[in-house]
Amino acid sequence: MKRAIPVLVLSVAGLIPVWRYAPSTDTGSSSTTTETAAPAATPSVSSSAGSGGTTSTVVSGSTIDTEKGPVQVEVTFEGDRIASVRMLRQPNHPQTTAAVPKLIEETLRAQSADIDTVSGATITSDGYKESLQAALDAKG
Repeated sequence: MKRAIPVLVLSVAGLIPVWRYAPSTDTGSSSTTTETAAPAATPSVSSSAGSGGTTSTVVSGSTIDTEKGPVQVEVTFEGDRIASVRMLRQPNHPQTTAAVPKLIEETLRAQSADIDTVSGATITSDGYKESLQAALDAKG
């Protein structure tokens, strides 16, 4: 009985920080930053001639509202090939920040919107693929 009271007091004292814990929503300066653009109701297309006569086309996909937040991509084409993908809007969520590079890498490898969903970021992945497909459709 002599040990029961100190054990109980120390257990409660150890649990108080756990009960009060709240995850940080601050992204800090070391995390990846994304540019925010105004929502586009429909995809937009712009073209410019690059060096060597290759036409560079930049297409913004539709803004997709997901449960986690809006998702919008911008795709740069060199001719008919996807040269780069950039996130214009993305949810401020750790899983999204981790998933975006994987989604972009898969897109550049597949050269289409037929890519795998990133585990743990299913909602963002689905929004990404939908916005990407809208950009591909707008390019034609």
